[in-house]
Amino acid sequence: MKALVFKNNEISLNEVPIPEIKEDEALIKILKAGICNTDIEILKGYMNFEGILGHEFVGIVVEAKNKKWIGKRVVGEINIGCGKCEYCLTGRKNHCPSRKVVGILNKDGAFAEYITLPISNLYIVPDKISDEKAVFTEPLAAALRITEQIEIRKNDKVLIIGDGKIGLLISQVMKLMNCETYCMGKHKRKLKILENKNIKTLLKGKNIDHRFDIVIEAAGKRGGIKQALKYVKPEGKVILKSTYHGRVVLDISSIVVNEINVTGSRCGPFNKALELLERNLVEVESLIDGEYSLCEWEKAFEQALKSEKLKILFRIN
Repeated sequence: MKALVFKNNEISLNEVPIPEIKEDEALIKILKAGICNTDIEILKGYMNFEGILGHEFVGIVVEAKNKKWIGKRVVGEINIGCGKCEYCLTGRKNHCPSRKVVGILNKDGAFAEYITLPISNLYIVPDKISDEKAVFTEPLAAALRITEQIEIRKNDKVLIIGDGKIGLLISQVMKLMNCETYCMGKHKRKLKILENKNIKTLLKGKNIDHRFDIVIEAAGKRGGIKQALKYVKPEGKVILKSTYHGRVVLDISSIVVNEINVTGSRCGPFNKALELLERNLVEVESLIDGEYSLCEWEKAFEQALKSEKLKILFRIN
């Protein structure tokens, strides 16, 4: 099969063997896959990953021991736990110490014609959801994770920092929580997408004379957390969504003095994400800025690296 392989700090389109399934796995024919900011950070050295890139996908099950899954259109959770540790046994495989993560840690990803995943990681995609929309299940689930971690009250003022793909998804999720939602970014075109959905926007660099109960950092850059601490109220909450290569030097005194609650936030509920997509409560089509074949991977990544661009998709099968 064809696959985009990252090795020795270079990407190449290679012919590799189709992976073989284990007893509890399915072989999935990839239909479409999306380039995420995490993929971009991997190119810079994040997680020291080498292998097939990509973790946002929709596909068709073509082989499985459980024949009921064959022919089903699916998306898949990216964390694969050991199944034996205290985290896995209590439903927290995302934190399994020996977990594998699709396209990120010790597990080949979805920028390929086929991928294998445990059946337990799979979710059937409702017929009403197009392939293009289904690709957004994983990042939308990550946005929804915030609602599982903190209480969001109707009168809360919430600021999302970052007008990238995840920032726009989080903004829509927060709007559904009926709180006062703002998104701060530097791209007028991206912010306009939210304005068309009656979500308030702030242009980065403009003076802001008020603080927020909750600040969600989704800038994808090292300076995001400092901005979040700047705009949060004393005793407020800061949610960190960005992962990136490198370290941040941070003076934590303001966190202590202002008694800020800081929460890291990662992967979330696929079932809820699929429900929102099926009911058209979150709109994702306007976030798609291009679609390419695997053979056009250089052009795809060239576009994905542009800060003004949003989601770039691969059309694989």
